[in-house]
Amino acid sequence: MHPVTIFTGQWADLPLKELAPKIASFGYDGLELACWGDHMDVIQAAKSKKYCKDQLAILAKSGLKCWAISNHLAGQMVCDPNNDSRSDNFGSLPKSCNGNAEKKRAWAVESMKASAHAAKNLGIKVVNGFTGSPIWHMLYSFPPVSDKMIDDGFKYFADMWNPILDEFDKCGVKFALEVHPTEIAFDLYTAKRALEAIGYREAFGFNFDPSHLLWQGVDPVEFIRAFPDRIYHVHIKDAKVTLDGRTGILSSHINFGQPNRGWDFRSPGHGGVNFEEIIRELNRIKYEGPLSVEWEDSGMNREYGAKDACAFVRKIDFPASDIAFDAAFER
Repeated sequence: MHPVTIFTGQWADLPLKELAPKIASFGYDGLELACWGDHMDVIQAAKSKKYCKDQLAILAKSGLKCWAISNHLAGQMVCDPNNDSRSDNFGSLPKSCNGNAEKKRAWAVESMKASAHAAKNLGIKVVNGFTGSPIWHMLYSFPPVSDKMIDDGFKYFADMWNPILDEFDKCGVKFALEVHPTEIAFDLYTAKRALEAIGYREAFGFNFDPSHLLWQGVDPVEFIRAFPDRIYHVHIKDAKVTLDGRTGILSSHINFGQPNRGWDFRSPGHGGVNFEEIIRELNRIKYEGPLSVEWEDSGMNREYGAKDACAFVRKIDFPASDIAFDAAFER
């Protein structure tokens, strides 16, 4: 059975000392710590083993452990072509970087490098996050987009991330990209191109999250089958496609939780993801890491949803068989 954790990114408004006992009371085994709020300062964690020990002690007091940290917001700024006002005050970004795209980028690169050292000092092996993408805005090829422009985008990603991944190699830690719209990899084929771009180096893999694949029409199980040796972490997150003849899959610039979207995130077990097939495939590839709830549902109370999600994950998780069901038929 897999450890059941929850990502704290959607709970960063609460101090870790307040959040940890609350999450423990819901039945979780641990926390996937977000690198913003006061949950995990990677710059400090990279420098101070005492800081890491103190943060882990907060978890341990509530009987919780940590298997991964997640630095999505800094990672996004590494390859974002604009780093505009949308990312001002993003996570732990210093206010002195606001309004300056390249200051943000430089800070983000250092933050991601620090994440590897923070993970080493915490005694964990995985950092989850985003990469950003210099070519996401070219998704619909109009004005016309040449093959070279896309090739250059993947090369830029490799140029920016290889030095970061060098630090991960030094620390014996792996980076797990959450395949996601606005990232260099957002579906199965772009994930393959991202791996090709960085020469399939072992430090780079994926934080498997079925919700972002489902609404695109990609079978999440096929993603696991395509990259069985690159699933470094797993998010349990659900989504629901709500096309009704008027709604569109691109969601019409309508925000999450609002009517008339063509799809939306749902609490695990309340959407369209077939989690049983995912568990079967994860067992087949011998994935032994945590199943980490990323709770996002604008139509459900957060605490109710987190508790409900933990119970759901416990219910759907099951160990792989160690014997053929018909073995007893033999004499």
